[in-house]
Amino acid sequence: MATQRKHLVKDFNPYITCYICKGYLIKPTTVTECLHTFCKTCIVQHFEDSNDCPRCGNQVHETNPLEMLRLDNTLEEIIFKLVPGLREQLQRELEFWKKNKPQENGQDDISKVDKSKADEEGDENQDDKDYHRSDPQIAICLDCLRNNGQSGDNVVKGLMKKFIRCSTRVTVGTIKKFLSLKLKLPSSYELDVLCNGEIMGKDHTMEFIYMTRWRLRGENFRCLNCSTSQVCSQDGTLYQSYPMVLQYRPRIDFG
Repeated sequence: MATQRKHLVKDFNPYITCYICKGYLIKPTTVTECLHTFCKTCIVQHFEDSNDCPRCGNQVHETNPLEMLRLDNTLEEIIFKLVPGLREQLQRELEFWKKNKPQENGQDDISKVDKSKADEEGDENQDDKDYHRSDPQIAICLDCLRNNGQSGDNVVKGLMKKFIRCSTRVTVGTIKKFLSLKLKLPSSYELDVLCNGEIMGKDHTMEFIYMTRWRLRGENFRCLNCSTSQVCSQDGTLYQSYPMVLQYRPRIDFG
């Protein structure tokens, strides 16, 4: 009868400890660009001084690396099951600070805290009115794709102003709503949005499409000397054509 091998917690340490602080991962947070995981506090503090991953050195984001962070709740539960007493210790620490902070600050400080919270809420309301203008922006060309007599071609027309600038967080679903509003389409009318001939899902963000569909295509590069395609006799510097082009058309039902 085969005996079951017992594993010690230290055998899993390379997978459940933070590369920055060397302790167990607290609120494990993964960098989506390279899939390395750190404590939430550690990686947020690191990104205040650098845009590169502290483990592999790859650039996470040109301007705002915090957008590329995702909490890993599954890994957090695994760590709590592996490390005895860790969850309880964190809960005791949280309860301690909840009980003792107001007492140390005094009643006057409590009113100041309440005032600061009100100020923060006011700042959040101001942020809500920002309409994502502080986000990284991307320029897009919305081009009408005509299919030679397809039903709906008379309804779906080209925009008078087809160049827009928006947040990289905007989704294809939002672009469809924008097109429906500008083209004055019925609410039941549906559109397809394409990039390089491929239909995009409604939850795809502009940043995702740019990174995975647009910038990787060779024909999207032009020669700086003669504006020809990637093959050029002048050996000029290649640059990426801008803006990103999205095409729209009446939705085609393949069923």
